[in-house]
Formats: sequence, structure tokens, C-alpha cells
Amino acid sequence: MDSLETNQNLEPAEVNYQPKATKEEVIERLKEIAQDADNADKQELDSLKQNFYKIYKSEQEAAKKDFVEKGGDAADFVPEANTAEADYKAVMNVIKEKRNEILQEQEREKEQNLILKQHIIDRMRALVANPEEANKSYSEVKQLQQQWKDIKLVPATMVNELWKNYQHYIEQYYDILKLNNEFREYDFKKNLEIKTKLCEAAEKLADENDVVSAFHQLQKLHQEFREAGPVAKDLRDEIWNRFKAASTTVNRRHQQHFEDIKQAEQKNLDEKTVICEIVESMDLSELKKFADWEAKTKEVLALQAKWKTIGFAPQKMNVKIFERFRQACDNFFSKKAEFYKSVKEEFTDNLEKKKALCEQAEALKESTDWKETAKQLVKIQQEWKNIGPVPKKYSESLWKRFIEACDYFFEQKGKATSSQRSEESVNLEKKQDIISRLTAIDVETDSEEASKTVRELMNEWNTVGHVPFKEKDKIFKQYHTLIDKLFDALNMTASKQRLNNFKSNLNKDSNLNREREKLVRQYETMKNDIKTYENNLGFLSASSKKGNSLVTEMQRKVEKLKSELELVSKKIDMIDSENEK
Repeated sequence: MDSLETNQNLEPAEVNYQPKATKEEVIERLKEIAQDADNADKQELDSLKQNFYKIYKSEQEAAKKDFVEKGGDAADFVPEANTAEADYKAVMNVIKEKRNEILQEQEREKEQNLILKQHIIDRMRALVANPEEANKSYSEVKQLQQQWKDIKLVPATMVNELWKNYQHYIEQYYDILKLNNEFREYDFKKNLEIKTKLCEAAEKLADENDVVSAFHQLQKLHQEFREAGPVAKDLRDEIWNRFKAASTTVNRRHQQHFEDIKQAEQKNLDEKTVICEIVESMDLSELKKFADWEAKTKEVLALQAKWKTIGFAPQKMNVKIFERFRQACDNFFSKKAEFYKSVKEEFTDNLEKKKALCEQAEALKESTDWKETAKQLVKIQQEWKNIGPVPKKYSESLWKRFIEACDYFFEQKGKATSSQRSEESVNLEKKQDIISRLTAIDVETDSEEASKTVRELMNEWNTVGHVPFKEKDKIFKQYHTLIDKLFDALNMTASKQRLNNFKSNLNKDSNLNREREKLVRQYETMKNDIKTYENNLGFLSASSKKGNSLVTEMQRKVEKLKSELELVSKKIDMIDSENEK
């Protein structure tokens, strides 16, 4: 008879453990595991380790970001000590020590069980060697069989050899048993019933959805099959072959399961390797401007987001590939920090230059030499434009100080130049006429024509010169309120039409999931674009009483993007509703 298949070193299935939110939660879970170290899962321990240090890294990155936003230099940032690490290592050592003790005790128990089973085999060998006493030793054999069942694990290397020897002498004993035929036949029948049920149970495992669970259940059935006594000699091969066939099916499914996992893990490793190579191959020496670094930073962050969507790599490579990626990213952000540090002196110098220009503008704002002072201020404004950026925390306040001084002079100049009032009154009438024509536009009749008309009137508005100062804010507010209302209505009408078109074509699309993924990517891109525009608006000031068309246009783009974002969101909701049907 072939030996029974065993596998005491089972390969664990891939389990995705829910990550903890804080280091304290990780430590608490480890303490729970320490209470039952005998059943500790190595995979979960590895997951908790990664979880702990990932949280610590995220905390330091957040602290560093806050430090920089408050005006600190990234190069001067000193990470806080990981105060929880001592507690983490202490409880991990407790688990390790307990597991080592348990393993040592299990090995000692296995060695003792091996000796006990060898004694049983020796005794069976002695009984078989005395065939004439076979009938008399029947009760003792039954006791030995029960003892064999009661003795559990032995060293894995000895399992098959022990079983073969034991089964050999048990079967030999029953073969020489001549008297008490009634007892022998009863045992044979009972054992056949047991082994038949075990075969049926093993065959049902072929339909078990959980392949790993089926394999574990099969190991228990193997143990029971070993412990069951022999059957009639003419049925031994038949019952064994049936059980072995069922076992082979389960074992093959189990093997295929882990082969599939290995293939998936290898694919994940390949994808992660490509991401590492992309970051490592970036030529950082070509990044000369802030915009260059920010654009490349977006690429790195996108790769980090992609990394998070990829599953585990093979266990022996999982930590290594992560360390490689982390090192590549750390190198990038380290070089970025060096770049920002290198321009710190330039920023400081620009700050002093712009402060000096502010002082010059403030010194000139009360001047009544309109023509000459205006020339000087225009020259100063040009100098301001030619000076590079200053530290972010000073940018807005410094610009406000400068533009207020300039605006004050030109407002006073405007008041003093009464000769312009006649022209300004005409300009006022022109702008009022434009507002009237804008008010008459019906966006519901023809949205495209309406949009064209609005654009034409906006261009016309921009060609009209100054209006009386006291009317400036009022007419400006009327105009922009009306423009905003028209664009909102146009966007709403266009969005509604686009949404209806999308809904009518929705059922024609055979791949809703692919369309959804496309829309989600579009949604995230729009969110990032909105954030970029809003950040750019922070560098500009719309507080100038003269107005700022660039700021206005950027604000309009933001509102349009937000409208588009809402439309994309509604499309995603439509697909989700369709999928639920």
C-alpha cells in the first residue's frame, strides 16, 4: 500500500488584514496575540509590523509638511523619536519568546510520541512473530490500536515510515488471525464502514469553495484513515485507491491555488519593479524650476498611489521591493528639499528687493506730480515683475502692501484729472448698454448662440475704457454678477443636455465598468486641476480696485471645472444605478 500523503508545513493563504489607524492600536492587537501566542499567525505579525512603521513614517511626513508650511526649512526638520517603538518591540519579544517555548515543547512532545509509537510497533512485531498466540492477543492488539490513535503528532520526517511499519504489522496480525473469526470479521466490517465514510467526506471536499480549508480538512481525514483498523484483505487496495483518488483531487486544487497566488505575486513584483525603475531613472538634474519639481512630484505621488493598488509581492521579496521603492522616493524628495534650500537665499534677496520697492511706492503715493510720478510707479511695477518669487508666507501681504500704495496714487490721480470725466461718462453708458444686452439674453433658446453672444459682449466690455470712479465698483459688480449668472445658467443647460445624452447612450455601452473607471480617473484629474488653479489664485490678488481680468478668468475656469466635476459625478452615479439593476 502507498503511504498516506502528509504536509505538516502548510503554505499560508494570502490574507488581507485590516490595517490599524494608530500605533497604539497595533500594540493593543499585539498584546491580544501575546495572550494566545500558540495560535499566532506569522502573516498577521508581519502585517502589523509594516502597519506600525508605516504609521510612524506618515506621522513624520505630516509633521515635516506642517513644519515647512509654517516657514521652516525642510532641511532643518528633525523627526521626533518613535516613543512607542520600545513598547512595540517589548510585546513582539514576548510573543517571540512564547512561540519559541511552544515550539520547543511541541518538538519535545513529538519526540516522546515517536518513542511511544515505536514501542507499539515493536510490540506488534513481537505478537506477529508468535502466530499461534494470535487469538489470545486480540484484546491487547485492540488496546495497542487505541493507544496509537491517542498519540498525536510526531516529527514530520518519521510520519510515513511509522505509518507504513504500523500498518504492515496490523495487517499481518489480522492475516494470521484464524480463530475468533467472528471478531475479525466484525472489525473488518466496522473499519470498512469508517473508511467508506472517510472516502465520501474526502470526495465532497472537491466541491469546497475554500481550497485551503478543504486541504486542512483533508489532513484530519488522513489522520482518521490512519487510525482506522484494517479491512478485509481483498478490499484493502480498493478502499485505499478510492481515498487516495479523492485526496489527489483536493491536493491538486490546493497546489494550483498557491501556484495562482505565486503567479499573482510575481506579477505584482514585476509591476512594482517597473515603478521602482521609473522613479530611479528620473533625471533630477534637469529640474531647474519650481514648476518642474512640482510636475515631477505629481508623477511620483501618482506612482505612490499606483503602488498602493498593487497587492503583495512574494514573501521573500515583499520587504525588499518596498525598501527599494521607499529609497527611490526618499532620494527624490531629498533632492527636492536640496533644491528648495538652494533657492532660499535667492528668495530672501527677492524679499528685500520687494520691500524696498514697497517703500518707494509708499513714498510716492502722496505726490501730486501726476505725470512724472506715474512714470516712476510704472517703472517700479515693471521692476516688481522682474523680481523672482519670495517666501510664500510673505507673498500675499507684501503684494497687498505694494498694490495698495500704487492704487492709492492712481485713484488720487484719477480724481484730479476731471478732464476725463466726460469720456468716463460715455464709457459708463456703453457699459450700461452692454449690461442691458446681457440681461436680454435667453440661454434656454439656444445655449451655443447665447454663449457666443456673451463672449462677444465680454470682449466689447474689455475694450471700453474707465468709468467715473464713484460708479466703478457698482457697474463692475453688476456686470460680474450678471456674467456669473449667465455662465451658471449656460453651464447648467449644457450639463443637463450632456447628462441626458449620456443617459440615453448608457445602455448601449457594453462595458460600464470600463466607462466608470475612465470617469473616476477624469474626476480625480479635475479635482487636481481645481486644486492647482486655487493654489495659483493664492499668488494673485483680486483686491485691486482697478480689477484684474486674469484673476477673474481663473476664477471662471475654477467654477467651470467644478461644474464639470459635478457632471462627471452624476455620470458615475448613473452607472452605479445601472449596475445595481
